[in-house]
Amino acid sequence: MSIAIRDVREHELDSVLALNNAAGPAILPLDAARVRRLFEAAEYFRVAERDGSLAGFLIGFGSDAAHDSSNFAWFRQRYPHFFYIDRVVVASRRRGGGVGRALYADVQSYAELRYPQLACEVFLQQGTDHALLFHGSFGFREVGQHVMPEQGPAHGVRAAMLMKALCSYAWVRETYGDGLPDAAWLQQPRHVAGPVLQTGTGA
Repeated sequence: MSIAIRDVREHELDSVLALNNAAGPAILPLDAARVRRLFEAAEYFRVAERDGSLAGFLIGFGSDAAHDSSNFAWFRQRYPHFFYIDRVVVASRRRGGGVGRALYADVQSYAELRYPQLACEVFLQQGTDHALLFHGSFGFREVGQHVMPEQGPAHGVRAAMLMKALCSYAWVRETYGDGLPDAAWLQQPRHVAGPVLQTGTGA
């Protein structure tokens, strides 16, 4: 069956929470209040649907976001303009089936019209070699490492900080400036509710 990528719906937040917290140590846990804040604030919050059920999701934020993540702050201190992948989760039964690649292709198609670079991190711990290989095969390169000072499960975790140049951005800016064509697929996600969400926030 094909994979459908679409905006998350409010009634799916409990399912998103369950997917996130079942993902294992490579993904930081969330609670219901945090998922709600992400839903209300994220610039990009989309899900992958396969066989009628959620197979994964991806949340992303622009570099001007009022974001409280130390990983995001690390990028912001070094790069003026980028789109940050806050978290991507694929249901365990769907891993290896192309869901992650579909989500990354979709977020790149969104970001490359608006940002020159795509940023994310991968935790450097046992069992994450597959994540580093995945990102490397998608064109990301390591630009540094960061030890997270947050309290709780993230405290002391070292992350590889990854970036990917988006080669289409320069042409889009030169051709359209700040005014993208009025086409449905170019619009901001429908769930965005406030002006700050032109760039978003996340965790």
